[in-house]
Amino acid sequence: VRLLNTVVLLSSGVTVTHCNYSVLIGDNFGGVMGLVFTLGLGVFFTLLQGMEYNDAGFNISDSVYGSVFFMATGFHGFHVIVGSLFLGVSLARLLLGQFTMSQHVGLECAIWYWHFVDV
Repeated sequence: VRLLNTVVLLSSGVTVTHCNYSVLIGDNFGGVMGLVFTLGLGVFFTLLQGMEYNDAGFNISDSVYGSVFFMATGFHGFHVIVGSLFLGVSLARLLLGQFTMSQHVGLECAIWYWHFVDV
């Protein structure tokens, strides 16, 4: 599951970059598709994270390792959820035509945040 989570997040970096490029060249459909795929990958990552927690065989109070594991991965998972919300708002704004080739700072901020998350 851990390797799959890594692949999912790295793939989401590709799809969100496709969204950015599409908006820059005026292809809103490509931008929408890039965001839809990115959001799907973000949700998939979150589900995989939940499965990993369920199958861990230890909990946060078992040991220092358990505490560090759940704090670090939980912190990262929280940022993925926040990033997904940020991208969801950006998707709505893109669908409403609020982002153009020359005006898309909000989208750029969401994309930069997502790249912070997928590192």
